[in-house]
Amino acid sequence: MKIKINEIFFSLQGEGLQVGVPTIFIRLFGCSLRCSWCDSMYSVEGDDYNELNTDELLNIIEKIECKNICITGGEPLEQKLQLENLTNILLDRNYKILLETAGHIKPIEIFKNPNVIISMDCKCPSSNMQKKTNVKYLKALESKDQIKFVINDIVDYEYARDFVTSNNLRAKIVFQPVFGSDLKDLANLVLRDKLLVRVVPQLHKIIWGDIRGV
Repeated sequence: MKIKINEIFFSLQGEGLQVGVPTIFIRLFGCSLRCSWCDSMYSVEGDDYNELNTDELLNIIEKIECKNICITGGEPLEQKLQLENLTNILLDRNYKILLETAGHIKPIEIFKNPNVIISMDCKCPSSNMQKKTNVKYLKALESKDQIKFVINDIVDYEYARDFVTSNNLRAKIVFQPVFGSDLKDLANLVLRDKLLVRVVPQLHKIIWGDIRGV
């Protein structure tokens, strides 16, 4: 069974609960959403991918000698059968997995495994994809998982604040500024409103800039 892979690279996790942790990134190709601030359109449109079978993929990642995997995209769940097969194999080989998903497709059962963290977006208004988020999927996440709000302006912040305070969510909450927007403003708003969330910048972009493969 072959899976469409845009890129595989080794870097520091730049976002969310595992920020700063050395990680192998497997970026799958393809996504039906078109977020206005998307920073990986090369994995969404065009033909910038290779179709790899599981053995070929494992041969690449095992040479890196790291047990932390981030499966990202694109939208990984749009290759659901291939993703389930890959995840089962990685878990059997004692990898710890973080799945990044956009919140419009229901995660499959394998991602309830305690060695998997689901990082699910709740799309804010500036993404122009706000209506695509499925609130049921966010509410079904467990305490091991995280919900990520990418925030560009005060409208996004107020939307995220109101969503968090009006819904019973078990997952941990991350507020992340769109790269280039003011991190201090977001931090001050969170402190003003005494929200129990994590404010996390995109560490990889602070270190290396807005380039792919890091």
